[in-house]
Amino acid sequence: MKKVVFGGCCLLVVSCSPTPPPRADVHYTVGSAWQADGQWFYPREEFAWQGTGLAVRQNGREGELTANGEVRSMATMTASHPTLQLPAIVTVINLENGRQVRVRVNDRGPAQIGRALALSTQAANLLGMGNDPTQVRIVEDEAASRQLAETLPGGVALQIEAAPKGQVLQSSLGNAEDTSVVAGSRGAEAAAPAGVQLPALPVVYTQGYAAPGMLWVETMDFTSRSAAMMQAGGHGGVVRPVMSGQSMMWAVRQGPFATISAADAALKRALLNGLTGSHIVVE
Repeated sequence: MKKVVFGGCCLLVVSCSPTPPPRADVHYTVGSAWQADGQWFYPREEFAWQGTGLAVRQNGREGELTANGEVRSMATMTASHPTLQLPAIVTVINLENGRQVRVRVNDRGPAQIGRALALSTQAANLLGMGNDPTQVRIVEDEAASRQLAETLPGGVALQIEAAPKGQVLQSSLGNAEDTSVVAGSRGAEAAAPAGVQLPALPVVYTQGYAAPGMLWVETMDFTSRSAAMMQAGGHGGVVRPVMSGQSMMWAVRQGPFATISAADAALKRALLNGLTGSHIVVE
């Protein structure tokens, strides 16, 4: 009997041992395609991205690792985005009350179609968000985002250093056949910086002017206005000029919709019709 009790105590002690917290592994990443709520997303580098949509609160677990290796903290000014390279710095403007915050995008999400951004508790509170989706404009800070890409492990600068250098041919000017091959040094020996920590962004907001809009479902972007007009005619949409980086594009949209539920329903119909890039925008 004593052995049984003692064994039970041992098992209890082992089961109550605390799980060590995850170790941060902060790095730059673009990542592969991922799926959420039946829709595929394709991450890519876009250092001057901007757009509108609906933002929600994050629901990730405190202390887990984000997609770029940071330890999640809902008390920091951070966010999740479906496709931007990680990390990226963006300004988020609440179109419903004019508040603006600056956050670091360090994770993938939101895991719900029709939502453009998920914000930490701290950032959402400063923006004055409630529990419902909020109309926002998102503007990426190109200089700050590029700097992260160029300095973090896995980023552009590190990839250049780690790329194998080609062989160097040496030849004598006096004899074309007198050629020797000298092996070039390989940058793979260059070690990535260890223990990288990113500074927390200031917990502040600025107050601007409210500019709420109507909700639209944007189905496709075209470089040609005539092609956009043809597509819009086939799906009962309208054509709007939009900026994509430094280029003018022509977007095909359906709407406007006065409520989020109506926009969500239209988005689901567009996706079921094969318009896979469809998303909700605000104008």
